[in-house]
Amino acid sequence: MANKKSALKAIRKGKKLQEKNSKLKDNLKWLVKKAEKAISEKSDKAREFVKQLEKAVDKAVQKGVLKENTGRRRKSRIMAKFNIAFSDKKSAE
Repeated sequence: MANKKSALKAIRKGKKLQEKNSKLKDNLKWLVKKAEKAISEKSDKAREFVKQLEKAVDKAVQKGVLKENTGRRRKSRIMAKFNIAFSDKKSAE
């Protein structure tokens, strides 16, 4: 255990940040699951979930929870899945 007052404070801050970051990551995982499920079912809500996921990824990158390239890669992969799934709809209409 830390002896100095500042070291104790750093431990407290670290725990708070860890909790906050894990909540953001959990939310991202949940959104990814929802978006992928909606895309695979070709649901009307897929676009909404993809939009929410993009916003959440951008926010996580901005706050330093995700690295910039990781965020871009995640957004790119989900958009690729979305475009593949819904490109058939556009050509059919």
